[in-house]
Amino acid sequence: MLKRFFSGCAAAMLLVSCGDGSKSANLPKLIIGTDATYPPFEFVDERGQISGVSVEIGREIAKSMGREVEFRNLNFDGLITALKTGSIDIIISSMTANEERRKSIDFSDPYVRTGLSILLSKNSTIQKGEELKVAGRRLVVRLGTTGEMWARKELPEAKFVSVDTDAACVMEVVNGNVDAWIYDQISVMNFNQKHPETTRALLAPLKEEVWAVGLKQGEEETKKQINEVLARMRGDGSFSRMAEKYLARERELMKSQGLPFVFELEVAK
Repeated sequence: MLKRFFSGCAAAMLLVSCGDGSKSANLPKLIIGTDATYPPFEFVDERGQISGVSVEIGREIAKSMGREVEFRNLNFDGLITALKTGSIDIIISSMTANEERRKSIDFSDPYVRTGLSILLSKNSTIQKGEELKVAGRRLVVRLGTTGEMWARKELPEAKFVSVDTDAACVMEVVNGNVDAWIYDQISVMNFNQKHPETTRALLAPLKEEVWAVGLKQGEEETKKQINEVLARMRGDGSFSRMAEKYLARERELMKSQGLPFVFELEVAK
């Protein structure tokens, strides 16, 4: 996801103490970058704190390291730059682990499986993904996302409207200014539910993707620690509990359409 610029980034922060106090006092904070505009994975709650699935994962990672944690709310398309320049230590922000990003950063084992799907204007005649290839289709894309990458590569004859927030993308579809927006399944489901009178959703994936924790290249020990935490969370039911807490409706909707749920994935050994 998917899915922005470094300026205007520190919109919100969350400090959490983790692990043994005497140990964490001697270690630097773990600084985690996230774009908190993507509920239920990362968002700013009613108390002004960054919350969601990504925060719970980040807390567990910091706890395993015996470090305090700080979440920095950054624009999505600035996250990789922030990581490479040392402003943050890792990224947990519903980020797709793809080959283009692997050229500059590394990734943990995946923790989510999803797919690119389509949010359509209600009046669009499109009934399946193949119909996006008709020359002159008008698509909105969110800058820096895998939806944008896929669309520009696979749909070269489309006309693109480029914006840098989910809200702006949705409104282009709602107002009928474009035929479609290509984004991840959870987002497409949620935005369709919010705007049922003006949008339609095609959830069958155009392309399957996985999300993972982003980290600097060469930090093998950090990656090992993160992978151990993710494996433990898969094994002890943590992801199932998070699904019940944050994604119960989405889980049922995906099940009803015969789609695998986002936490159902096999990790290569």
